[in-house]
Amino acid sequence: MNVYDTAVIHGRFQILHNDHLKYLLAGKAMCRHLVVGITNPDPVLTNSVEVDPGRSHVMSNPLTYFERLVLVREVLLEAGLSHQEMTITPLPITRPELFRHYVPMDALFVLSIYDGWGRQKLEQFKSLGLNTHVLWEVNPEQKGISAQDIRELILKDQNWEHLVPEASARLLKKWRIPDRLRQMQQESIKAN
Repeated sequence: MNVYDTAVIHGRFQILHNDHLKYLLAGKAMCRHLVVGITNPDPVLTNSVEVDPGRSHVMSNPLTYFERLVLVREVLLEAGLSHQEMTITPLPITRPELFRHYVPMDALFVLSIYDGWGRQKLEQFKSLGLNTHVLWEVNPEQKGISAQDIRELILKDQNWEHLVPEASARLLKKWRIPDRLRQMQQESIKAN
């Protein structure tokens, strides 16, 4: 396998779980320096996606950009990466005309594909002339852990901690994310 100087990988990480860590480490195995683009960094830079409309819903995005930056950093440090091996940045994935302001366009762009949204992102990357690599492509049923499932477990007061890295569980509890999710759910019910 080629080892590139820099690779860009991305995700919402709207709860960073064990499969996210597997994905991030697979991306890091391909490069010396990993740039992690956190998508949906804020509502202004988040457009709805027709093939996956739920990803821009407020209940799908309980964590702030800053919280996700800290989560990614702490989980990768806990996994053995150094600060020098990574950069974490916003990446407005639905605004490709802005990519050049956030990430190195000459890097390898790494992604995984589970659905139409993943295929759409790959085509988007290719249309920009980016060097791309698909880590894996699997059907949605074979995806494994999903952040949505974890958010639902939290809302149902069921065990979820075993599905996330230790640093992720520690920070989510410290920031009282379970309480935030329950409050968001109540506000959503009241609004409807």
